Amino acid sequence: MKKDIHPKDYRLVAFKDMSNDYTFVTRSTAKTKETIVLEDGIEYPLIKLEISYTSHPFYTGKMKLVDTAGRVDKFRNRYQKHLDMKQQ
Repeated sequence: MKKDIHPKDYRLVAFKDMSNDYTFVTRSTAKTKETIVLEDGIEYPLIKLEISYTSHPFYTGKMKLVDTAGRVDKFRNRYQKHLDMKQQ
């Protein structure tokens, strides 16, 4: 293995799944400006995730529509005229 290619500034970081509010703590070098205080009373740097193993359909076995940016609503609004024409 090559020497001195891995980062040395690992620290405990909280990762929060925004779709179901699940939070877990692990070591990471990811940079963030946000922090969170967990049940243990310790303040951790916070990384927000759109999806994790607790909400991903592969791991949960359930299909779930994840619409983080309102993409479905934007699509429906854009093509509403066409949908209305088909229903008539």
